[in-house]
Amino acid sequence: MTLNRDVIDELLTRLAVRPGARTREVISPLTGERLFDLPLADEQDVDAAVATLRTAQRAWAARPLKERCAVMLRFHDLVLARRDVGLDIVQWETGKSRRDAMEELIDVALNARHYARDARRLLKPRRHRGALPVAVGVVQVQHPKGIIGVLAPWNYPLTLAASDALPALLAGNAVVLKPDVQTTLTAAWVIGLMFEAGLPVDVLQIVPGEGPDVGPLVIDRVDYVMFTGSTRVGREVASRCGQRLIGCSLELGGKNAMIVRADADVARAAEIATRASFANSGQLCISMERIYVHESVFDSFVTAFADEVRRLAFSNGIGWTGTVGSLIAQRQVDRVQSHVDDAVAHGATLVVGGRARPDVGPYFFEPTVLTGVTDDMILCAEETFGPVVAVYSVASDDEALAKANDSAYGLNAVIVTRDTTAGRTIATRIQAGTVNINEAFGPSWGSTRSPMGGMGDSGLGRRHGDEGLLKYTESQTIATQRFLGFDAQFGMTDEKWLNTLAGALSVMKRVGIK
Repeated sequence: MTLNRDVIDELLTRLAVRPGARTREVISPLTGERLFDLPLADEQDVDAAVATLRTAQRAWAARPLKERCAVMLRFHDLVLARRDVGLDIVQWETGKSRRDAMEELIDVALNARHYARDARRLLKPRRHRGALPVAVGVVQVQHPKGIIGVLAPWNYPLTLAASDALPALLAGNAVVLKPDVQTTLTAAWVIGLMFEAGLPVDVLQIVPGEGPDVGPLVIDRVDYVMFTGSTRVGREVASRCGQRLIGCSLELGGKNAMIVRADADVARAAEIATRASFANSGQLCISMERIYVHESVFDSFVTAFADEVRRLAFSNGIGWTGTVGSLIAQRQVDRVQSHVDDAVAHGATLVVGGRARPDVGPYFFEPTVLTGVTDDMILCAEETFGPVVAVYSVASDDEALAKANDSAYGLNAVIVTRDTTAGRTIATRIQAGTVNINEAFGPSWGSTRSPMGGMGDSGLGRRHGDEGLLKYTESQTIATQRFLGFDAQFGMTDEKWLNTLAGALSVMKRVGIK
């Protein structure tokens, strides 16, 4: 597929921007050539979008949940049926390999099916035991928050636009989506499939623009914010939400650690490390940037890992060629190169890679492995967000754990071992929101019934699992006093009534009533 003018114009009609808006150029990382000029939303556009959403949200929330679920199941089918078009657009805008683009397309379908099937369980009224059993009846109901702001990044533009909006919409909310300027067409394409599946067009509005310009406008007008991005910006988002006393869920940066135990199959560990470190050219919050290897297998692992990395091929075109795509922009190339150069200048050993490859494409960088990285190097603790990983030798599991946890971040981790029981024990001691044993990030990320998110500077809140939908709702408790009351009963004095209640509570404890 070629992104011709007709295709681009059709996708741009889905943006909530008035005619004559300012524009900015968008270029393809694959070629460095101009793709199109993106219109940019301003405050008036955001105001108009939110006003539309306020009205539409009430009607959408009033629709039977069964109908909302049916929309998302149809959307699931459309994503899979139109996958080739979607993958083409993702590749043009991000420069990633088709295999990496495929992962996020599949993730969108998984989330659509999961939440469409689970929404009825999560949103149905739930009965609870009252303060006085039988005398008090309690029902918990979930209400949509209203308008959800989804601030999505460029690195996974399909899944972080659609998969975060899906549960919000199923819960009865409206959504204002601000994708990254580099990947707005991808967002417009996937949201267009939701409209085709039956989502009312006024329930989801796309406001394009630079993060510092449009992001605050969105935050100041919505009822809840879902943000994925850097820890620095995440703090700003949280602060702004705090000022308004609205909630937010933040998936932020990571400096993720992989542990290779002494009993590991070295060849398998090398394969896992390659996927874990270089998927999406390392532009993945949950990718590995630190690998701690037991000293008894360190040399053999480094050799096997380097061999695996050398076999990786660049993907510099549309289609199923190669596995390593481009970085997103020159700023990312510069960041990656500066981290590598600083490490080498301070004594690290470059095992493989280490260079930008403008001969392949404007923003390509070789998958890079280093050893001998020390605390005084930028690469040691700061997130690189590129195809670079440092490998360290450790003498024990305890040393590996201590080093893995010696980070402000806590997003994802990997353990490679033949002893999965020991692996699970170690996993519980790692300070990370998700831990994968004997695989990269796929098992935890793809298990949509289970929550995913970060500890420490890696964020707050969770996507996936029950919380991934319930966070977009307000819980309401409705309690009905059927008989008796909380004042003294049967002509008792307050003191005698208190003694009666105390005795009743003791009996309830003995018989196991919660």
